[in-house]
Amino acid sequence: MYAVGIRIHVEYETPIDWSKNYVLCANHTSFLDITILNYLCQSPFSFMGKIELLKNPVTRIFFQTIDIPVKRDSKISAFKAYKRALELLQEGKSLAIFPEGRIDDDYPPLLHRFKSGAFRMASENQTPILPVVIQDAWQILWDDGKTYGAKPGVIHVKVLAPIAPNAEGGEAFSSLEAEVYYKMKEAWNTCNK
Repeated sequence: MYAVGIRIHVEYETPIDWSKNYVLCANHTSFLDITILNYLCQSPFSFMGKIELLKNPVTRIFFQTIDIPVKRDSKISAFKAYKRALELLQEGKSLAIFPEGRIDDDYPPLLHRFKSGAFRMASENQTPILPVVIQDAWQILWDDGKTYGAKPGVIHVKVLAPIAPNAEGGEAFSSLEAEVYYKMKEAWNTCNK
């Protein structure tokens, strides 16, 4: 990214203790988001991502060794991925998930409602959520760059304070999901007026 003129500027709402594990939840507007999370996270972590990434020769190597591929239309695949993610959290590793589940089809992108998996895992394992708002990667490279191209620039990232699950039980994840969504939406709207 540095070689093509892309810089990352990170603002932290509070200092992050990278010796702890987190479920990193980031919005998803660009293929650059994966690189940004790799740049950001200072401890071992794994991505949970769509199985289609195994078709690309570069991402295939990455995903076969350290990440969790999910076939979105398969309940069995989703269940296996969920169990593997819980194992990693129990081993003290962090997990990165894009809770929107996809890059937005709209341009400019919006922050869409989240899927519940990340919040179920965090609640079940009592692992804090680390909300990450990637502000403007879409302006530099939206989706894969085929429609609007790419350009150099600065990507601003806001890392919000970790949010710990504060309850256990069947529906505890939904209040956690709502809290994380509200805080990320507020940060997104502040930058993308």
